Amino acid sequence: MPGVDRGFPRPSDIVVTGLGAVTPFGWGVNVLWEGARRGLTAVGPFTRFDASRHRTHLAAQVPPGGEGKEPARDLSAADRFAVASAREAIASARLDLDSCRERTGVFFGSSAGGMLEGELFLETYIRAGRRHARRELVASQQFNGPGDAVARAIGAGGQVETISSACASAAMAIGSALRALRRGDVDVALAGGSDALCQLTYGGFNALRSVDELPSRPFRKDRTGLSLGEGAGVLVLESAAHAARRGAETIAVLAGEASTCDAHHMTAPQSDGSGAAAAIRLALTDAGVAPDDVDFVNAHGTGTPLNDAAEAAALKAVFGERARSIPLTSTKALIGHLLGSAGAVEAVVTVFGLLHREVHPMPEGGALDPELGLDLVLGVPRPLSRASCAISTSLAFGGANAVLVFTRRATA
Repeated sequence: MPGVDRGFPRPSDIVVTGLGAVTPFGWGVNVLWEGARRGLTAVGPFTRFDASRHRTHLAAQVPPGGEGKEPARDLSAADRFAVASAREAIASARLDLDSCRERTGVFFGSSAGGMLEGELFLETYIRAGRRHARRELVASQQFNGPGDAVARAIGAGGQVETISSACASAAMAIGSALRALRRGDVDVALAGGSDALCQLTYGGFNALRSVDELPSRPFRKDRTGLSLGEGAGVLVLESAAHAARRGAETIAVLAGEASTCDAHHMTAPQSDGSGAAAAIRLALTDAGVAPDDVDFVNAHGTGTPLNDAAEAAALKAVFGERARSIPLTSTKALIGHLLGSAGAVEAVVTVFGLLHREVHPMPEGGALDPELGLDLVLGVPRPLSRASCAISTSLAFGGANAVLVFTRRATA
């Protein structure tokens, strides 16, 4: 994978040296980026479970074929997404685990873990009886399953940590990895998240009337809700000094992170976006960059009326009038909301945007919302004359906000 200008990294700079992803576009980061550049949604009919009993019937499902002929029976779908993404990230980083295994940590986010397999076990148990229900399905149910599966697959000897904070889980896990690397707790971190579609989350969001009957349309005037998806994303993170010692190429710099909480409502965000705005400001300060340095935003952008309005308010609070001219996209418009893994996949796409100096588009269609006043990237990729810094936002239920700041080179 090609690198970027190294600049003059400080010892504390934490760099991205590898990327991996499994998404509704397919298995692999290149497939993800190619799909993102096309600007066409992967949301449609799906077969992960029977959706006929639910209010809506669309989602973005990972296609089969990327996990080998015989996937491990003791791993959940989310586990398999996570392990495949981690292996791809390690390969792209050209990381020799034998040289750093005991100092490699795993930091993962997930909101449902193997809930799908737990549902399948229960359904089989009720309908077919105890003898026909596979007990290994229950063992994969816990939400820390994907991160633990990665740790077992690679034999990680450093700390293994799972964060489950709704839709901000993976972004917070990446932030935790950044802090651990800065402290010197680990030399290498595999940071990301994984979630699979399941009836609990699908039915729950439908019960809240938060799911659109059509593919979601973030920041559009006619938006009515989100679309759900599944998948995983993983970043290999290490200090710039460690990467330099092993001759690794730097793809980008994870320059800063921050998280806050609105402490406002179980599901609704603070309408003025103040909690999200505070997280953006803190992340930019942590990164040592100013609001004027940000070249594009990969927004949380769920497509729900309240969330999009609150996020727009947060961006205006931080960037002022410039919020109207900063290129803005939402990866969720293409692959749905990946819940606990959304922040990881969106981080991968944000890094690709910096690497290729362009912002991926959202699908065209639907009138712009004039009250939001944002510069949406629609239909075709937006080339950037300057691509030095970008932010990715993750704003979750309960008012949990997480923001990641990526740069192309070391901040001075």
